[in-house]
Amino acid sequence: MTNGSPIDRDSFKLSMRHLAGAVSVITVGEGDERTGFTATSVSSLSADVPSVIVSLNRASSSWTILERHHCFCVNVLAEDQQHIARSFAGLGGRHGVERYRDASWHHLKTGAAALENALTVLDCELEKAIHHHTHVILIGRVCAIAVRPHTSPLLYWNGGYRRLGAAADLVHTN
Repeated sequence: MTNGSPIDRDSFKLSMRHLAGAVSVITVGEGDERTGFTATSVSSLSADVPSVIVSLNRASSSWTILERHHCFCVNVLAEDQQHIARSFAGLGGRHGVERYRDASWHHLKTGAAALENALTVLDCELEKAIHHHTHVILIGRVCAIAVRPHTSPLLYWNGGYRRLGAAADLVHTN
């Protein structure tokens, strides 16, 4: 309980580190104007009209490109693709098109880059952008899907990349 006192930024960020999430690379733009970012803030919104939600900081260079092109691709990373997550997070100083180095890419429908051998690819048209404080909530209508079966996801939890445990480690409920 906060007892009415405001939540400070650092406490909030620390609490959010305890939410495990799949790691995705969101690609935007085309040609030399390609860029993208690493995100764990991706969620399904609707199956009836297949759509997803992605959160993006408006200070990101990806936002201005996305505003121009109105499409993006959610590339859910497999457990062996941590180097791609790090590149799109800007680690190693990579920006823009440089982030696409060291991976193979193709296109599905919108023109946004789809990662070869991603766990799942959701090619989206930007349907709506909702501004909220420092971020924008992107609602994307899924136009095309590619799935790589029999592969485990790359996860992010408590400040680091993780992998799912062996099947014997999973908790089953009935």
